[in-house]
Amino acid sequence: MSTLRLIQATLSTISIILIFFFISFSIHYKPPIPTYTNKTTTIQNTSHPYTQFSLLIGIFTLPDKYDRRHFLRLVYGTQSSSIAKIDVKFVLGNLTKLEQRVFIGLEIMRFNDIIILDCHENMNSGKTYTYFSTLPRILSTRYDYVMKADDDVFLRLNPLALSLHPLPRQDLYYGFVIPCPSMNPFVHYMSGMGFVLSWDLVEWISTSLIPANNTFGPEDKLVGEWLNRGNKAKNRFSNKPAMYDYPGTNGKCSHELINDTVAVHRVKRWDQWLNVLNFFNVTKGIKPSKLYNL
Repeated sequence: MSTLRLIQATLSTISIILIFFFISFSIHYKPPIPTYTNKTTTIQNTSHPYTQFSLLIGIFTLPDKYDRRHFLRLVYGTQSSSIAKIDVKFVLGNLTKLEQRVFIGLEIMRFNDIIILDCHENMNSGKTYTYFSTLPRILSTRYDYVMKADDDVFLRLNPLALSLHPLPRQDLYYGFVIPCPSMNPFVHYMSGMGFVLSWDLVEWISTSLIPANNTFGPEDKLVGEWLNRGNKAKNRFSNKPAMYDYPGTNGKCSHELINDTVAVHRVKRWDQWLNVLNFFNVTKGIKPSKLYNL
């Protein structure tokens, strides 16, 4: 009987010690705050952990221009920037043919780099408005800047990023001011070859009645009118002479290729593309291999 009492007393003592231990532990131990992974696509470029901003480039093209898109994927897929996360997408209007739905469907499955807007394909009848006004609704995350570019422009992504880096992230309108001799971006508007808006201006276009009620006409000129009427884009930057038309194609908007180039416009023929890509030595990074002799 005494042995049983001794066992009970020992168990009681152990229980008291355990209770004291758990009370003490709960007082001094603070569980870590759980972290949750954002499953939405982020704008952070994990390959370059020090990126400073993000840029979406929407290249306006036509559904049937399959070869041009495949070529531009090579041109932009071999470029990068250590200071910016840059996404390049091809922007189309509504598809109208079975072959487009099938072939472009394959492109989407393979590359996931196409935006199809809910508008008929056009140049100056609302496609640009639909592009900017739609983005805040369809994107899973915001970008710092959004660019509209033509499919006959060669963009050098790292120089583009470097030129944007010191500029404001708000209320910014960037490009090549028209008319060609002008150097004052506050008087006229940016050429449709490629212009950049900060995200807040994209959001404003998506909600304001000023652009919604004025969508027909030269698209680049209209954007300048929207911003002027809305008293927007107090930060404007025209990147001349780094942006220009291909030599000999457009009078005062053209000049010879230069090392500090950000964009060359009106590159339409294959011989022009060859000249541009060769001038900037775009294949200099190719790695030696026994599989080819270049």
